[in-house]
Amino acid sequence: MDAKEKNEKTLKLFTTRMRQLILQFTEMKKENAGLRMQVAEHNARIKELEAQLSQAKGDYESLKMAKMIEISDRDLEGAQKRLAKLIRDVNKCITLLSEK
Repeated sequence: MDAKEKNEKTLKLFTTRMRQLILQFTEMKKENAGLRMQVAEHNARIKELEAQLSQAKGDYESLKMAKMIEISDRDLEGAQKRLAKLIRDVNKCITLLSEK
């Protein structure tokens, strides 16, 4: 092989490697764009889920407050019933004492 053939062979090899490199670069660029799109979609999903979580926490706090108020109402009704019974008992005692 003379120098010219060697140079042509080296040039062809270089050209082939450059094309391979360009193809790999193009593929990597597409993959990178796809991955960036996935990251953006995941970030949007995370924001959506955080909003749902925040809403659920607010709903939970509202339900907890409503349950506490409901329990307080029941306690109030129970207390009113006990107080009414005590008043009846006192009235019975007063009636018995006044009969004597």
